[in-house]
Amino acid sequence: MSKGDVLVYVADSPIHGKGLFAKRHICAGETIGVIQGVPASEDGAYVLWVDGKRGVRVQCDLRYINHSDKPNAVYYDTLEVCALTDIAPGEEITHNYDGD
Repeated sequence: MSKGDVLVYVADSPIHGKGLFAKRHICAGETIGVIQGVPASEDGAYVLWVDGKRGVRVQCDLRYINHSDKPNAVYYDTLEVCALTDIAPGEEITHNYDGD
């Protein structure tokens, strides 16, 4: 992904509130982005629990990734978000927050 290559955009979601959507085709295995945030010790809005102990309050557009039982993206301990499947333009990007 080049620096100028915009992969995603934020829009109203049919799942919940705002969501993150693919601006162009994203291939399975492709890195969608890297979480930008600050450490968090308590649960709250946009807090991602990376390994059960380490919380990050996400402060970039990746915070708009909504939950799905059939996700098309995954968070890694490195804070990278990668596509699990090919994601079509306009498709909402989702993660299974219960399935870690």
